[in-house]
Amino acid sequence: MRRTPRGSLSRAAGGTLTLLYEHGPQRITTLAEREAVSQPAMTALVRRMENAGLVTRRRAQYDELIGEALDRLSDDDRASIAAALPALENFVRTYDFH
Repeated sequence: MRRTPRGSLSRAAGGTLTLLYEHGPQRITTLAEREAVSQPAMTALVRRMENAGLVTRRRAQYDELIGEALDRLSDDDRASIAAALPALENFVRTYDFH
């Protein structure tokens, strides 16, 4: 994963947050498959995102699931994020950050 300036997201983190926002909690293996990265790489990314307060991890029966920390945001903030996601996805696709 490439380093980014403080306060910005890497392409991988942005894509993972988009998946979580659009599809809800996901297994790390599912996130890794959808983002086309290895499971260890996704585990490391999720750990960094968790440490940054971007996601929360919880245990559900036997599998560890990932959940967003969006429950702490107001409805207006959630709506702003939802409105921004298509533009962010287009930006990433247009400029193909790797």
